[in-house]
Amino acid sequence: MNKAELVNEIAKVTGQTKLDVHNTVAALLHHLTSAMAKGERVTLVGFGTFERRQRQARMGVNPQNPNEKLKIAAARVPVFRAGQELKQIVDGKAKIPALPKSVEATAKPKKAAAPKAKAKAKPAKKAAKAKPKAKPAAKKAKAKKRR
Repeated sequence: MNKAELVNEIAKVTGQTKLDVHNTVAALLHHLTSAMAKGERVTLVGFGTFERRQRQARMGVNPQNPNEKLKIAAARVPVFRAGQELKQIVDGKAKIPALPKSVEATAKPKKAAAPKAKAKAKPAKKAAKAKPKAKPAAKKAKAKKRR
């Protein structure tokens, strides 16, 4: 599942617009990222913990030339540790809990659109006959210079 699919699923469940959900997800990721960049730990109870760790400098091996040693610089890296509830659900030992009623209550079922009277269709404008402006002239000028 990617970000767009996540936004679509949340919009269906909550009844919010995709734009509202997209903005909420973007804000969540922005604040999560900025907190981790500051070195703060973000804990979502039951889901997991996001944090920043310091990785020490070390020696590595060049995969193209195993005899050559490389120095790998120290770095700060993001780390996610899954919570106990998430681990159990993924492992199949527990079931996914139902959504809170407050989330389901905000979702409004979509009503089927009432059939509208047929209006006269306007003829579509023909865009195929529109003359291109600058490009053909430039091609003709180049062709003349080559002769």
